[in-house]
Amino acid sequence: MTEGAKNRFSLFPVGVVKRSSEETFIDVMSGYGAALMGLEGFSHIVVLCWLHQNDTPARRRTLEVHPRNNPENPLTGVFATRSPLRPNPIALSVCKVLRIELRRIFIDKIDAFDGTPVVDIKPCITDLDFATDIKMPDWARRQREED
Repeated sequence: MTEGAKNRFSLFPVGVVKRSSEETFIDVMSGYGAALMGLEGFSHIVVLCWLHQNDTPARRRTLEVHPRNNPENPLTGVFATRSPLRPNPIALSVCKVLRIELRRIFIDKIDAFDGTPVVDIKPCITDLDFATDIKMPDWARRQREED
């Protein structure tokens, strides 16, 4: 295996985000239906999406942004933001599960467009996923309060 091949791998969508004015859900592809077994026991999930609309060579080279595309916020490295412009355009959303019907996971909301590919779904587990005493810069706190 060449050095370049060692640094590359493939991701395959396991589902797609579906949004309408009435509801939002993840449509899990038929080959992954069995992977949903037991998920109904969890109130929240972590959803990893591929931000396909931002997957261009130029956008992958963007390393610094003004958070929330607001020039009043300080220029910040993308690893310190939730910007969709990043070396690997992966989004992470914590979603409340409203119900599961067949291969559809109905959720309260998600930071993704209709048609966004889902690359993984994980259950939220308090001891693993939630930190206490979280520290954030002022610009992040201000933006959060405005949402």
